[in-house]
Amino acid sequence: MKVLKLIAVAACILALSVAPAMAAGTIKIGAILAVTGPASFLGAPEAKTLEMMVEDINAKGGIDGKKVELVIKDSGASPEKAVSFAKQLIDEDKVFAIIGPSTSGETMKIKDIAEQGKTILLSCAAAEAIVNPVAKYVFKTPQKDSDAVIRIFQQMKKMGITKIGVLSSNTGFGGAGKAQLEKLAPEHGIQIVLSEVYNSSATDLTAEVTKIKAANVQAIVNWSIEPAQAIVIKNARQMGLTIPIFQSHGFGNIKYVQAAGAAAEGVIFPAGRLLVADTLSDKNPQKKVLESYKKEYEAKYKEDVSTFGGHAYDAMKILQQAIMATGVVDKEKVRTTIENMKGLVGTAGIFNFSPTDHNGLDANAFEMLTVKDGKFAVLEK
Repeated sequence: MKVLKLIAVAACILALSVAPAMAAGTIKIGAILAVTGPASFLGAPEAKTLEMMVEDINAKGGIDGKKVELVIKDSGASPEKAVSFAKQLIDEDKVFAIIGPSTSGETMKIKDIAEQGKTILLSCAAAEAIVNPVAKYVFKTPQKDSDAVIRIFQQMKKMGITKIGVLSSNTGFGGAGKAQLEKLAPEHGIQIVLSEVYNSSATDLTAEVTKIKAANVQAIVNWSIEPAQAIVIKNARQMGLTIPIFQSHGFGNIKYVQAAGAAAEGVIFPAGRLLVADTLSDKNPQKKVLESYKKEYEAKYKEDVSTFGGHAYDAMKILQQAIMATGVVDKEKVRTTIENMKGLVGTAGIFNFSPTDHNGLDANAFEMLTVKDGKFAVLEK
């Protein structure tokens, strides 16, 4: 009996000594981002944003007292690498959730891996196919392709444009956008006279733009996330095309404007309000969040904020809020909490998720922007 009592006492002491360690544990979060490579304009600001946020979260005591351990994998925008990293993060690193990938093609490749591994995936990519059909563990923070297309077509109607040429890159994002443009054009009175797909790594698109010019269209829509989208603009203007050029919401990094130079003047595209935060009314519910993120990011990294970094910001904020609201680091409960989250103010818009909507945003999350004097500005209505 005496021995049993001693064992019991020892067990209690051990439990007391272990409890604080358990309470002070970590939450391991993985991220698959195109930090380098053709999509680095997306992945680099996303990685910087997550590092900044995790540093701030941990400095304030973590999430519910638990420090966050961030494990970033640089995919270089390679779907093959994304697949390998997803398996590694889930099977070996045992992460609680994954943020990213940066691109739609990568996300589509690992969507099933996240489902099978029952691991929350908060994608920073835009293609609608990521969340349609809905997958239990997969969410995304950028606005939907279809809503971007609708806002573009609405603007075209105001401008009297009915015949267009479409250029798109041979990527998951490019293909998804092309599909939505073709699907929605008829109901908006738009005729796609010519549609050309180009290599995402192209350094000259004169041939494709020449075909567009010959088709005698009223406007060009380019759907891409790579540096090639700046080449489209330059080639079009070099050939004397003065018609309006519309870009997708993948144009939301000022570096694309800088790459295109003077040719970018007047380009029109839909984007979240982060790029024009300082012009918003003080009554806008997003303004405080946008200005806070913009100020912190630009002060830390000495570069302009982009909508892409904002997608990572939203992903981390959603995950953080869900864990705090749940009160326990439990994948299933946190997943359910995200799925039912309402009114979360992010950089891309105000998120209202549901079991049938794992994006949580609508067309109102977009503002129509243009390039004016080398900077982003709200398009005059």
